[in-house]
Amino acid sequence: MTTTGTRVAIVTGGSRGIGRQVAERLAADGMAVVVNYAGNEKEAQAAVDTITERGGRAIAVRADVADPAAVAELFDTAEATFGGVDVVAHLAGVMNPPTPIADTDFEVLDRVHRTNIRGTFAVAQQAAKRVRDGGAVITTSTSVLGLNLPGYGIYNATKGAVEAITMILARELRGRDITVNTVAPGPTATALFLDGKDEETVDRMAKQPPLERLGKPEDIAEVVAFLAGPARWVNGQVLRTNGGIV
Repeated sequence: MTTTGTRVAIVTGGSRGIGRQVAERLAADGMAVVVNYAGNEKEAQAAVDTITERGGRAIAVRADVADPAAVAELFDTAEATFGGVDVVAHLAGVMNPPTPIADTDFEVLDRVHRTNIRGTFAVAQQAAKRVRDGGAVITTSTSVLGLNLPGYGIYNATKGAVEAITMILARELRGRDITVNTVAPGPTATALFLDGKDEETVDRMAKQPPLERLGKPEDIAEVVAFLAGPARWVNGQVLRTNGGIV
């Protein structure tokens, strides 16, 4: 099934949270969407069903983003199904419970590093080779990076690497009219953010931005859609999408 004349997007981590909202938003904008997931096939298929019920086109593809061979197969499937790849929205990521550096378990460090850094690098590498001219690559950092909060040593280290990879890729793709940016959400009401936090902590973080609420996945999806579509003069940037925290 080849889709002629339609832009094609791969959304990693597209089965839940921000990734799912991005997948649905890009589909609503007229793109054919490949919903990538690591293990939750049921949620990924639910995302596909939602898109197709609304008249869009989507498939779900399982791939471990930290496995370069699996990521290559993900892009192969997108090309075989829809004819190419124009947009890569890399939303797959993991977060560890806040832990002081002095108490860090190196197995946790390696797990978060594997998904957030190795995974971003593997996706960026395939994007560099496969995204069609005129396309867009969007990665995901975090606004917590600018706050230097105690306990976020592992997570911030990985997201600092994501920003570095993204900025360098933007320059390496010179001459191909491909934009490369990263979105850095602030506290956003997803399972990834809420897991392990008590109500007092969540309420305190919700009051940090001048808009005095947590972000919603739809807020982040709006920015990703902007970068994936009309924002052709925004390149090599970090968009801190956080309601005004920093």
